[in-house]
Amino acid sequence: MAATLKRLNAKTAIVTGASSGIGQRSAVALSKAGWNVVISARRAEALEETAKECPSSTLVVPGDVTDEGFVKKLFALTLEKYGKLDLLFNNAGIPGPKGVFDTIPLVEFKQTLDVNVTASFLCAREAFRIFKKQDPQGGRIINNGSIAAHVPRPHTAAYAISKHAISGLTKATALDGRPFGIACTQIDIGNACTSFGGAASSAQGALQPDGRYVPEATFDPEHVASTIVHIASLPNEVSMLEVNIMATAAPYVGRG
Repeated sequence: MAATLKRLNAKTAIVTGASSGIGQRSAVALSKAGWNVVISARRAEALEETAKECPSSTLVVPGDVTDEGFVKKLFALTLEKYGKLDLLFNNAGIPGPKGVFDTIPLVEFKQTLDVNVTASFLCAREAFRIFKKQDPQGGRIINNGSIAAHVPRPHTAAYAISKHAISGLTKATALDGRPFGIACTQIDIGNACTSFGGAASSAQGALQPDGRYVPEATFDPEHVASTIVHIASLPNEVSMLEVNIMATAAPYVGRG
């Protein structure tokens, strides 16, 4: 009974894209901070590995967040188990096709928007509905943006466009959520050392606007995870609309 009460009294977070990288590290960090964590991604076995690292109560819900029916199920299962929701970390995403602008296939462009934008909207909408209805009212959404939401890399138009859309999603959510105690943050990450951002630290390096490939400075994604925990710890009446975290030596300021 004591364990059940502790679980219900703890804050609850949903983390998408939690099977690897930033999502995995953030879910584990939130769990170590005492949060109940609901982790979701398409790869069930990888999610189970994430769950093994989470010391607090953890719910594993594999599935595709581009599917509206699955997203509704994900949030319903969260309420069924924990009775409330305090945080959504909209982290799931893909890098999209690489290539000069006029070579990008429409099907791959649409897929990038579907995963990076539509899925984030669907999850944010379900979280918003819960935050608005629950007592006490309110909650927090953190959207994984990118420094590409501000300054794109060459040959990554689909990804950059999708992340610029996340900026709109974040601001619209923050504005419409204001009367209901719903805070929304966009975290823009640059060159965290994950498989997603591997080009920066590879032997070949990342493509620069002048055509060179240059290895770039990276940083440990644990710092992103600790930042997520900090933002999540703030009261809902305090908001961090945009947060940039990157390697100090990353070529962002003055890029291009």
